[in-house]
Amino acid sequence: MEGTQSKYVLYTWGANSYGQLGQGHREDQAEPRRADGGLQAEQTRCITGGGGHSAVITESGELLMCGHNHKGQLGLSHTSEVITFQPCPLLGCTRVQQVSCGWDFSVILTGDGQVLVCGSNAFGQLGVSPGITHSAEPLHVKTLNEPVTSVAAGLRHALASTASGCVYQWGTGLSSHAKRILSPHPVPAHLSSKEPCLVPGFDHVTPQKVVAGSTHCVCLTVKGDVFLWGSNKHGQLVSKSLFLPLPVALDQSLLQGERVTDVHSGWTHLVAKTESGRVFTWGRANYGQLGLINQSTEKECDVSTNSGQSISRPIEIKALFGATQIACGSEHNLAVVGGQIVSWGWNEHGMCGDGSLCDITQPRPIPCLRDATALLIGCGSGHSMALCSLKSNEDSAS
Repeated sequence: MEGTQSKYVLYTWGANSYGQLGQGHREDQAEPRRADGGLQAEQTRCITGGGGHSAVITESGELLMCGHNHKGQLGLSHTSEVITFQPCPLLGCTRVQQVSCGWDFSVILTGDGQVLVCGSNAFGQLGVSPGITHSAEPLHVKTLNEPVTSVAAGLRHALASTASGCVYQWGTGLSSHAKRILSPHPVPAHLSSKEPCLVPGFDHVTPQKVVAGSTHCVCLTVKGDVFLWGSNKHGQLVSKSLFLPLPVALDQSLLQGERVTDVHSGWTHLVAKTESGRVFTWGRANYGQLGLINQSTEKECDVSTNSGQSISRPIEIKALFGATQIACGSEHNLAVVGGQIVSWGWNEHGMCGDGSLCDITQPRPIPCLRDATALLIGCGSGHSMALCSLKSNEDSAS
């Protein structure tokens, strides 16, 4: 409204053992609180997180990081924890386009399509020389010698899509699952490579976005198809196989025949948005991370697993219809619906932001952010972040 002043605030909440909330301390927060430090909230363009660290990209393409840093995953040239957001100096890089945070490493995509990595390389997840155990300085992944358009960091593996339409994978995080289930057949190279390896199966499609779970991989194409591969232990690949070594397209009839416009992944569940604004979830369900109002009505969809209930086909979550943004943590989620931030799923550390530590089985507005206008949301493994606009007299969550 004309004449009304707004201020921008970055709120963070949830697990904070390593200072990943950027609030200057290490106490978990069950409700949103401000992350200040050296951060100019109004300049924020992207927020995301990993196992115990967080990342912010500014409008000018600057990268700021905080949290767990024992393997150098913050890219700050040291391995000390950082409890407020600090700029990550990237020599020779004019701006950062995207960052994806894995368990203990980070993958950075620059504005000119180069990939930089930092953190642990114990499983080859940095995609550089296997002789490097970890790096606190961002390293250039030189074998990706063409412009990259999207990156994704899983638990111990990473993905990249390129301008020429290729998908690359590296890190051995999926290889033990593959060996066990595919034996006596050999494990395909892309599942066991410690340097970027071409993933077969994308010759006739154009990748738009890659996404990684803990031990599975996702690729969304320009035409709205979703390809899935890796572990299917929790039904997250919508397949009868326990492991898919090669990408398989999700049957669009399971999504009412609609093309997918965006897809997100937690460690073991997926969330997809279709062209009409519908939102579907599937995969592991034991923390309420699928947002199903009454899971008992979905018994025909259950697959038997060793670790709780799972849903092995997409289920529409009507409460999320028209969501403009979605973010997945390891087992919890945020979405912006009608301008409001809703949360659901695992809540042991307060990452759903309702003040409790009880898991939430269906999307619910975060009480103390009801009057805030949501601009951006992001999740780490067990924490949450939101950039909000407040009218000058509103400061409900400070």
